[in-house]
Amino acid sequence: MVILTFSRIALAFEPSALQDFCVADLTGSVFEGTLQVGFITSNPDNTQIIKVLQKSDVFACLVGLIHFQRNVGKVNVLAMAALSSQNSCVIPVANIVFGSKPAISSDILPKAFQAGKSIVDQH
Repeated sequence: MVILTFSRIALAFEPSALQDFCVADLTGSVFEGTLQVGFITSNPDNTQIIKVLQKSDVFACLVGLIHFQRNVGKVNVLAMAALSSQNSCVIPVANIVFGSKPAISSDILPKAFQAGKSIVDQH
């Protein structure tokens, strides 16, 4: 008599072997502008880290952290963004939180943002 045992194995991983690469051209003429970048650290600190980038500076933000960038100079800025996953996407937090269908219950957002209901209702 033969007894067969079946087991299921589930494997999950983030494919990190990106297929593209970029080589910088430091002799190029497209470097004009000043870019302010920043991110918010994880709970419980939620500390905002801000840096003003100049020509050829690099900024990296860990996966899942809220981050931003804005031009604080007097001329246009050229910035290149790269995401660390072949299956990456942009997550517009405000659109998701305030535009969900059906809407998030009106008692949840004021608690989450530690703000009054009237403030949350304005968005």
